[in-house]
Amino acid sequence: MDDIREILKYLPHRYPFLMIDRVTAFEANTSLTAIKNVTINEPIFTGHFPQSPIFPGVLILEAMAQAAALLGFKSMEGYPSEKTLYLLVGIDKARFKKQVIPGDQLVFDVELKQERRGIFKFSAVAKVDGILCASAEVVIARNEIDE
Repeated sequence: MDDIREILKYLPHRYPFLMIDRVTAFEANTSLTAIKNVTINEPIFTGHFPQSPIFPGVLILEAMAQAAALLGFKSMEGYPSEKTLYLLVGIDKARFKKQVIPGDQLVFDVELKQERRGIFKFSAVAKVDGILCASAEVVIARNEIDE
């Protein structure tokens, strides 16, 4: 559905912190599915852990937050301005079930659960080959940057 060129129009993140490679499904104000290809040449693997590389759980959570932000941005009409950000303000009920290693393709499913006054709550799961790796509730706040 959306390749990296389209994702870059929505998210302000850039290498090495952009965690979403493709959007494969989207329903406005409801849900989004995205993927991240985990590769050994990512800078994180030089230190986490060189003898047994494991993609950090905190980066899986960041990728969930980016997928949630994409759902929020894509649900708006048009592209966001450079002054609009979705900021991660909370993670609840985070659970990690399976290690993610280079060569895996993470599939993120995020679903909007609630929105109140610019605060959005999403349920999110990450899977590899259909097997649950992580789950969490992600809370994001829409923010306009003042200059």
